[in-house]
Formats: sequence, structure tokens, C-alpha cells
Amino acid sequence: MPRQRKYRAEEHENTERWLVSYADFITLLFAFFVVMYSLSSVNEGKYRALSESLGQAFRSAAIDMNSPQVTTPPVTTIVPPIRPGHAVARNKQAEERRRQTARKMRNMADAIRGALRPLTENGQVNVTEGAFGVTVEINASALFAPGEAVLGSEAVAALRAVAGVIAMAEFPITVEGHTDSLPISNYRFPSNWELSAVRASAVVRLFIENGVLPDRLTAAGYADQRPVADNDTEAGRARNRRVAIMIESRLPVPESLPGSESGTETEADTPGEAESGDDTPRAILPPAFEQIEIR
Repeated sequence: MPRQRKYRAEEHENTERWLVSYADFITLLFAFFVVMYSLSSVNEGKYRALSESLGQAFRSAAIDMNSPQVTTPPVTTIVPPIRPGHAVARNKQAEERRRQTARKMRNMADAIRGALRPLTENGQVNVTEGAFGVTVEINASALFAPGEAVLGSEAVAALRAVAGVIAMAEFPITVEGHTDSLPISNYRFPSNWELSAVRASAVVRLFIENGVLPDRLTAAGYADQRPVADNDTEAGRARNRRVAIMIESRLPVPESLPGSESGTETEADTPGEAESGDDTPRAILPPAFEQIEIR
């Protein structure tokens, strides 16, 4: 009998093997995006706490030469004793300083009125005292020719008298130039901005030449943007053409005050400023604060 040949079943080729690689790729891609998301949503508070803890640990860690372990010494916080007498002394010194500042400002205003008495009597100069210092407003016609920024001889003499008064003090000074709304345009002053700024600078330069320290002085030009009267009338425009000299009553904190630093400024040094709570820098403000004129 002839042998029967055994036929092996033909193996069919698997055409779906690509699914294994695809599934691996999708799994890796999913893991990648999970890691990226976890890195992008770090808790900032916990990260900062961990960073500070590690920094403190490494700063205060001490290495024991006889042991491979790192020992961290205990952190001790030294709390300075509370001394109520310091607060009382500081309040008394601040109050005394306010009184002295107010007295100096009052004496300076009286001295300026005396130096400018002829101009004050004819209404060309107005000296006012406010909560934040003394403001001297001088009509531009008493200082400059129309459309010019060169001080006249009489104006130089008057401003020299003012410089002699303010040079002895230590208060900061801002000189502001103001014009009316009539436009100006020439080869020297393309607009009222240049005219007002150069006029203020001319007064500042004269003060420096007569003994006022330059670091106390600031020149500012406002053109016609800070009017004090109506520009529709000639009288109003004449009032708006002016130079304002603002003497600030803010002073540095003395070194004797506990807890203060030399060369810094404080609101408590200005009369009435500590109660108002206003921390706006006064050196750049116009004389728009409430003023009490003392004649």
C-alpha cells in the first residue's frame, strides 16, 4: 500500500502585525503628554517651599569630619526685646521735627515777602503757605520780556534776594514755568513747552550761581497745561504767564531716630502729611494743593 503523504496546513500571513507597533507608539505618546502636562502644572507654592527648605538646609548644614552623616544644627530665632520707650521717643522727636519744619517754612515765607516787598505790593508776586511748603508765584512780566527767556536786570536782583533766603535751608525746590494758551513759534521756541522750560531753567541757573545747591533744584515746564485763570481774557492770560517756585517741606529722616535710615524721606516729617496718608511725590506736583495765603 502506498504511503499517504501528510500535507501541512499552509500558514496564512498575518497582515495585522502593524497594530502592535501602533499600540506601542500610542502608549509612548500618551505617556509623553502626561509627563509634559505634569511638568506644566507645578504647584508654585509647594515648589517655592521646597526650594526654600533645600536652600536653608544646605546653608545651615554642618559636616561632621568623624562621621559620614550630615548634621543640621537647630535654627534659633533671636527676637529683639520690645522697648516701648523707643516708640515714645520717636513720636516726640517726629513731633518736634514737624514743629521746627513749620517754623522754618514760616520764617522763610516772611523773609521772601520782605525781599520781594515791592513786587508783592503791586500784585506781581504772591507768596502762599500750604501744608506741604511755600509757593512763590511771580508774574512772567516781572521777569522776562514777552516771548523771551532772558532775565531782566531788575528780575535778577529780585531773584538774587530770594536765593539768599533759600540757600540757607535744606528743603528741595521745584521751579515751574507756565505760559498762556497763545501759540508761539520762532527759531528759539517752537512752542510754549520750550519757552516755559527754558524760563524755569533760567531761574534755576541763577539760583545755582547764587549759592543754592544744584541737588535741591528741579526745573519743569508746563506750557499752558496748568492755568490758574481763564485764557479767554487778557487779565487771565497775564496771570497764567508765571514762574512758580515751590519750596517743599519734606526733609530726610535724622539719623538719631530709631529704626530709620539716613538719607531717606518720610511722610511724618511734613506738617499734616502723616495724617493725610497721601504718599504722592510732591516734588512733581503743581501748586494745586490747598493753600492758605498769609498776608
